[in-house]
Amino acid sequence: MDWETTTAQGLHITELSARYDAACKRVLSEKSILAWIMKSCLEEYQDCNVQEIAEKYIEGQPQVASVPVLPDEDGTVIHGMDTQDTSLREGTVTYDIRFRAIVPGTGEHISLIVNVEAQNDYYPGYPLLMRGVYYCCRMVSAQYGREFTGPNYGKLKKVYSIWICMNPPKGKENTINRYRLVEEHLAGAAKEAVDHYDLLSIVMICLGDPEAGGSESALRMLDVLFSDKTSVAEKKKILQEEYAIPMTQKLDQEVSSMCNLSEGVLRKGLARGRAEGMAEGRAEGRAEGMAEGILTSIQSLMKNIHVSAAQAMVILDIPEGERQKYLDLLEKQ
Repeated sequence: MDWETTTAQGLHITELSARYDAACKRVLSEKSILAWIMKSCLEEYQDCNVQEIAEKYIEGQPQVASVPVLPDEDGTVIHGMDTQDTSLREGTVTYDIRFRAIVPGTGEHISLIVNVEAQNDYYPGYPLLMRGVYYCCRMVSAQYGREFTGPNYGKLKKVYSIWICMNPPKGKENTINRYRLVEEHLAGAAKEAVDHYDLLSIVMICLGDPEAGGSESALRMLDVLFSDKTSVAEKKKILQEEYAIPMTQKLDQEVSSMCNLSEGVLRKGLARGRAEGMAEGRAEGRAEGMAEGILTSIQSLMKNIHVSAAQAMVILDIPEGERQKYLDLLEKQ
């Protein structure tokens, strides 16, 4: 395989991956999907029914950005500018999905600013949780001049950063963790009103196998939605029958598009990985070369279709007895 062919295939996979990423976010931005996530993960909505959350408490149309970007980088927005948070000193952060929600039972129009991030790479070179903390802090500080001016800090609104991790490591699959500020009594027992400090929370939703999914309704729903083992028709059936999510023409098209793009990324990544592995093996012409070729295939699949090493070896049909050898080789890279 020549360099030009390899580069062209890599660019095609990158384009497919970007389109798949955008399709996932459009599906997640549907109010009926967000409502299930809010009911399962946000304590303010645990006593509400999903339809009520979608129709009554989610304000306006959630805004979707095409690609999540790091601070100080440019980003393309599909529609609306509400996903961008700009600071002259800290640069621009583009959130995946951003919307406001009314807190039930407050008696007044209090909003939460909720940010949902779909994340493929659980280890992007830094702790993902720290990025969630930073996003929350940016959403809090960005309220100055928008929600309040001067010393009116009492008007600060609570913010959430919800991360949906599609390929978490073993031990974190099918879990939901929440991180927030709490009061600790180091001396005495004086108490402050909870809403005076409970202003930011990060929620990590780590997906896994739908068949072995956790007990949380939204967790299994997301497991099914993003599973590569469940057909498009079955996904739509489960969403309608188990979660009462109306399959509108728009949602029907978005789910189909997302699944088709996922299959395209998988096929292209698999073809490229196998081709690179075969080429590497032929060039070496001996056992070491074949091992390097298979290792290249594993790394290519991990990079191009965002799967774990274990998942890549299943796709490549590597015998179980040989898998530890490649895991050891990967650790040495």
